[in-house]
Amino acid sequence: MKIKLPDNAKTILDTIHEAGFEAYVVGGCVRDAVLGRVPGDWDITTNALPQDIKKLFRRTIDTGIEHGTVTVMMGKEGYEVTTYRIDGKYEDNRHPSEVTFTKNLTEDMKRRDFTINAMAYNEEEGLIDRFGGLEDIEKGLIRCVGDPYERFSEDALRIMRAIRFSAQLGYTIEDKTCEAIKELSGTLEKISAERIQVELVKLLLSDHPDKIRQAYELGITRVILPEFDACMETEQNNIHHAYSVGEHIIQTLLNIRADRVLRLTMLMHDMAKPVTMTVDEEGVSHFKGHDIKGVEMARNIFRRLKFDRDTMDKACNLIRYHDYRFPATARNVRRAMNKVGADAFPLFLEVRYADTMAQSEYKREEKLRQIEETRLLYEEIKAKNECVTLGSLAVNGRDLISLGVAPGKKIGEVLEKMLMDVIDDPEHNTREYLLEPERLSIFLKDQ
Repeated sequence: MKIKLPDNAKTILDTIHEAGFEAYVVGGCVRDAVLGRVPGDWDITTNALPQDIKKLFRRTIDTGIEHGTVTVMMGKEGYEVTTYRIDGKYEDNRHPSEVTFTKNLTEDMKRRDFTINAMAYNEEEGLIDRFGGLEDIEKGLIRCVGDPYERFSEDALRIMRAIRFSAQLGYTIEDKTCEAIKELSGTLEKISAERIQVELVKLLLSDHPDKIRQAYELGITRVILPEFDACMETEQNNIHHAYSVGEHIIQTLLNIRADRVLRLTMLMHDMAKPVTMTVDEEGVSHFKGHDIKGVEMARNIFRRLKFDRDTMDKACNLIRYHDYRFPATARNVRRAMNKVGADAFPLFLEVRYADTMAQSEYKREEKLRQIEETRLLYEEIKAKNECVTLGSLAVNGRDLISLGVAPGKKIGEVLEKMLMDVIDDPEHNTREYLLEPERLSIFLKDQ
């Protein structure tokens, strides 16, 4: 098998070889190249010590020299070059207490997580695959190198990586690897929230976000997202639904595009259903207020997993309005654009579509028709540049102050009244209409 190496990576390998050392590209870049994907990074492994690498290249950075890693700079690109090593005891389920450098490539490869990530390559020797990585790629299998209990005990984050690779590649997790995950899932408590977040988002943005179901079955979400477990265990006895809350969430993930905010919105949009559920005398389930309570729960989850504020605010806004329904009229759409946010409105429509497609077939065509009619009206409103926000109102606070309105809270209240008038009738968005003395006096009256 021949892999086309980028010029910079080839230059680094050649330079190390010419100095009498071994060197290979290794890990994820080899896996991706075998799969016909374009690798994002090209990592290199060698029996040369860090100090040897530093002598061979003009520009290097000691990014992890205590673990044998030096970054070689080739122009503006950095390439991590790591000495073959054997890891010592892992005392925190994340980092080895010490590392020992070795001259043996196989010993180095033994410490890697999965067989598909334990392959190396250079042009002289071709593909080095001593743990069956190529065979597992052909089988579509995620399998640990050696004993899965040892691999996951060394680094609990590998548990998340297993489910994430399974989702990204559409692979099955090998049985013994699954057994080890189930037994050791609790050790994820020792992993930082930031690292959990990264793996969760990669899973959600994959072609198989439904793999979160297996994360539930293996006990992973019990540790990182217990709110999801409650959803998986909550049935929806309601004519509008065909699945449990959790299965409904999974179906919505499959019905929305792979956008970070949208996938996170669908993951959390119904998180509050288990805690808001009531059952009437006929045995029908209701979830009144789950949208508002859902925002509160989602914010707690976002904070717990150390998400950025922008992602949290955008997703929580969509969660708040995910169940917002109204007759498809131009006036209603303008009002909804104002409430949801003009920029967020197209995303709101995508959320409504995904939510509807994950429900029962009861009135589905009617619901989808309403969403499509709303979308067409939205596009028409955008094309006409009709006013739905204060920013596009024909007057502003300075205009009111110039007419004698005292600065302060009153200004905002008057502008909001004007905006509502204009939203109901876009033709009213003129200075002449809004500032006409008698009409202005009406806007100035206390509510």
